[in-house]
Amino acid sequence: MVSGWKGFYCKMSMVLFASVVRVRDGLPLSASTDYEQDKGLQETKKHLKGLSKKLSQFPDRCSLKTGQYNVNFTSSLGVGYMMVCTENYPNVLAFCFLDELQREFLVTYDSKRITGAIRPYSFIEFDTFIQKTKQRYNSPRSLSTKINLADMQTEIKLRPPYQLSPEDLSSINGFSHSTAPKYKGIAPNQMLDPVTLPGIVACVLSILCGALNLLRGVHAIESIMQNEDEDFNYVIAFFLGTAACLYQCYLFAYFAVWRNIKSFLAFSLICLSNMYLYELRNTWQILFHVTVGAFITLQIHLRQPQGKAPDYNFLGTQAELNGNDDGDALTAKSSTLGR
Repeated sequence: MVSGWKGFYCKMSMVLFASVVRVRDGLPLSASTDYEQDKGLQETKKHLKGLSKKLSQFPDRCSLKTGQYNVNFTSSLGVGYMMVCTENYPNVLAFCFLDELQREFLVTYDSKRITGAIRPYSFIEFDTFIQKTKQRYNSPRSLSTKINLADMQTEIKLRPPYQLSPEDLSSINGFSHSTAPKYKGIAPNQMLDPVTLPGIVACVLSILCGALNLLRGVHAIESIMQNEDEDFNYVIAFFLGTAACLYQCYLFAYFAVWRNIKSFLAFSLICLSNMYLYELRNTWQILFHVTVGAFITLQIHLRQPQGKAPDYNFLGTQAELNGNDDGDALTAKSSTLGR
């Protein structure tokens, strides 16, 4: 099976660069050492770096054609595996290569170490395996028969990689140059920490309080229609309480700018609406609504965005300012080895 691809290698088809990154923030975990100075390859690596920061927005298997070079990547269990190869390198071999990196990386490192990684290239020692695997896939004679190209070829036919378009690439570049400085390291669609059981309970109780307020508000409208002496402000108070409860659930589920402040303001609105409704509710009912509001406010505060490494934005900014991604990568690797 391997010999069938010899014709491709005769045309200098080869793997040129590979890296392993964390999906949630694009933190580079390991990469192959490369001294190639070709401008086209350097530009392709910049595209790869931009893609690495947005892996969560793409399917788990993608390809991007950039002239003479292709970028292929897969992602699984919060880790992305990326590579740059020549345009005539077979897709089957490319994704076999990435699959081999994935299997070895997941066997070597557990999820806690990956999640807890702070500095770039924390797993620099994996570079040795990347280099050896790259050499094997660049030499058909050294490829073992254990590589099952037929299975991968069938899988690619059944589930072909998503082909990224120039529009996808331009949107990534546009974000990295214009929008990123505005958020200073916090993306607008930042992922939050995993949901906990207390958080789920708080969200369910908040929805319950919102439903109770909505039901009482509808009854209040019916009372006003039957008796004009009823106070319409009660209807407003019930509906404001409903809106505040549901907004708390939204803030718990999704990231927003000034999220904690908005949550506190929503809790304040819950307290004020219940104070106004003291004539229609007993003490236990008011205490229940206020307690639930305080509980979900606490859960919103505890469920923080998944942050990047403290110095990762600085390193990424320096790389873009210098316009030399390889130099910064090698510097980061050297500093890690020095420690």
